[in-house]
Amino acid sequence: MKVSSLQAASPATPSTSRLWQTICAKQDLPPHAGVCVRLNERHVAIFFCARTGALYAVDNFDPIDKTSVLSRGIIGSIGEEAVVASPLFKQHFNLKTGQCLEQPDIQLKTYPIRCHEGLVQVAV
Repeated sequence: MKVSSLQAASPATPSTSRLWQTICAKQDLPPHAGVCVRLNERHVAIFFCARTGALYAVDNFDPIDKTSVLSRGIIGSIGEEAVVASPLFKQHFNLKTGQCLEQPDIQLKTYPIRCHEGLVQVAV
């Protein structure tokens, strides 16, 4: 997967001050799985939920076990919320908010993500 150059947000987006970095074509993302990409020295886990069509971007670093493994986690839902379960200790993180469900004082950084003209883009 190749990361291309930064692009300014289109006028149709709510925040024109954001820079969007193209990650890949949406069709290249594996359904119901994660991939890790490097954005400005950060490792970001990108998830595509094929059932709902939703895209999520969170830090790949698991703050509980101190490893960069969240892109290898299992995505699912608890109630109405999309979550990823860490592959090591199985704690669940809300993919929209980054909040750890088992330890509410722990939260992942989340990133704005969109599909623009078939390309997955993350705001940096």
